Amino acid sequence: MNTPENLNRKDRRAAESDGKMTNDKFSKIADKFIDYANRHNQTVKATELHMIFLYAAARYNAHVAKNVLDEDNHETYVTEMTKQYQEMLRNHLADPSL
Repeated sequence: MNTPENLNRKDRRAAESDGKMTNDKFSKIADKFIDYANRHNQTVKATELHMIFLYAAARYNAHVAKNVLDEDNHETYVTEMTKQYQEMLRNHLADPSL
């Protein structure tokens, strides 16, 4: 099966042009957010900046839940988002390259 992880470069570009999210595209977009944070870290403390990012992520996720997914069960959505965040955070904390 051709998943985004095992597509060749030409197929990945075709998938991206069709609006599909590949791992490469996901990482590039995430890197743009990190670069944005790093630029602002010159004038805003990291301890404040990370809370700003959490607030923005929560606000955007609430928008997606209510207006895109039309999620009626907010607590189920909160639980799922929290689990995903915890896993991502644990993976990054375990990353020796950070």
